[in-house]
Amino acid sequence: MNIEEKAGQMFISGAGIYEDGSLRGAPGMKINGPAESMPRIPDAIRQQRLSHFNVWMLPGMEATAKGIAAAQQFAIDSTRLGIPITFATDPRHAFSEAIFSLTTREFSLFPEELGFGAIGDPALVRRFADIARQEYVAVGLRLALHPVADLATEPRWPRNAYTFGEDAQTAKMLTEAYVQGFQGEQLSSTSVACMTKHFPGGGPQKEGLDPHFEFQKGQVYPGDNFAYHMIPFEGAFAAKTASIMPYYGVPTDQTSENVGMSYNKEIITGLLRQKFGYDGIVCTDWGLLNDDLMGPGIVWKARAWGVESLTPEQRVQKIIEAGCDQFGGEACPEHIVSLVKKGVISEARIDESVRRILKQKFQLGLFDNPFPDVANVSKNLRKPEWVAFGNEMQRRAMVMLKNDNKTLPLSTTAKPKLFIQNMDKTAVEKFSTVVEKVEDADWAILRLQTPWQPYENTNNPFAKGFHHGDLDFKGKALEEVLAICRKKPTIVVINLDRPAVIPEIAAQSRALLADFGADDAAVLDVLFGIVKPEGKLPFELPSSMEAVRLQKEDVPHDSKAPLFPYGFHHPQ
Repeated sequence: MNIEEKAGQMFISGAGIYEDGSLRGAPGMKINGPAESMPRIPDAIRQQRLSHFNVWMLPGMEATAKGIAAAQQFAIDSTRLGIPITFATDPRHAFSEAIFSLTTREFSLFPEELGFGAIGDPALVRRFADIARQEYVAVGLRLALHPVADLATEPRWPRNAYTFGEDAQTAKMLTEAYVQGFQGEQLSSTSVACMTKHFPGGGPQKEGLDPHFEFQKGQVYPGDNFAYHMIPFEGAFAAKTASIMPYYGVPTDQTSENVGMSYNKEIITGLLRQKFGYDGIVCTDWGLLNDDLMGPGIVWKARAWGVESLTPEQRVQKIIEAGCDQFGGEACPEHIVSLVKKGVISEARIDESVRRILKQKFQLGLFDNPFPDVANVSKNLRKPEWVAFGNEMQRRAMVMLKNDNKTLPLSTTAKPKLFIQNMDKTAVEKFSTVVEKVEDADWAILRLQTPWQPYENTNNPFAKGFHHGDLDFKGKALEEVLAICRKKPTIVVINLDRPAVIPEIAAQSRALLADFGADDAAVLDVLFGIVKPEGKLPFELPSSMEAVRLQKEDVPHDSKAPLFPYGFHHPQ
């Protein structure tokens, strides 16, 4: 391999697939989402020698498989070495549609990671991961940018939904099972490689502000609890996770320099490589090198926290010297070529990373057969037993928080008149009569979302979609819920993507349930007693925002007098 070919292996670029499954698209056809502004797959392969792509918004799964197969053929036919492509993706199997859950309706649908944390059974996690593995392989996706092994110790952090909760030992156990389900005992032609993230734990963000953005305030450890956040990664190492992704955050005052994890040699080489003995691929989180232009006058700063003054090429150098192998969400191999030709980075150091990267492709069998079975895609997705298992998990993961006077289960024979909010009327009418006015109802059923507020001091549209801010219902939103509770006995079902602060709603509702991604049919089956919820809270629900502000970002279940403690569930 020449240095240009080696450098190309060290980048994972965003990419899109056209709706017709072609590499260029029919005239006028566009790619949805952020990949629209990125180089097309053929250009990135031929001009930059890339062989790793991260896909976001996708067309139908048959078109996706067709596009992946076409890309693999192009790589074989149009490059000197014919190195096959590794296609990577964020999670696609959660029922809830959130920022990092790229819900694919043609896949079997499950609760978020938090739901599995609520159940706490590694056998169920392993079974889920094995199903997800088979559906990924069916369309040609071979690198999972998950699981998330972070801990939900800071209630305000927007990414809590993608964790197993705030308990480190539970997360360790479930992370190990998750990786085992995707990878098997060892990587093979039927495996999906896992990139476990975000080492050494991304949860303890100051005030919950996420380090995707310049307004974040650092990753902090006021409880001196740095080591606690690494415990889940022990499960990933035990399962031989193929790759590790460090987070953006600066481990404030934990090492000799306050720089982001991927720039930090003490974190990557000292801690990950030497202390834990990890010799797999270490890939940065996305966008550490270059600013992104998101629209007229809208610049998303590179997540180069602590090294903002360095040029992109200098950032590449520092990341490689820290011990990383690969750059996520970038496509600038020319910087590696330049560093090697100038003698700043040795080619032997580049070889060290490229060997790890190519070894993974060989282990996945991509050099033998990189093609998905395009003709049989639909036969290998949403098998009835997989769909049934996903539906079962949505139901079992729910947590009963309150059930005054044995309100639940509702009667399936009495057919009560129900006033509903945020539910599908047709689904509810299978069990009861739906009325338009709360005054005409026997019961009210409200489905709610954990509150959040867009961060206002930014023009970044992606940042505004993150669930930052306070966790309590305020003003009109709170009064509307309480007014219904005062008029009729009310059952509240709240989706917990973060720990909601709901003391007034808990007091006024007759029954209270939490879900972690569930359709209306799942909720109704629980409310009418067809299925019992089995979940226990994977994090505590604080009693007030004052308690949230006083708790320590790095310490689990430490808020004063929580409304519902960690592990709570109402006896049924």
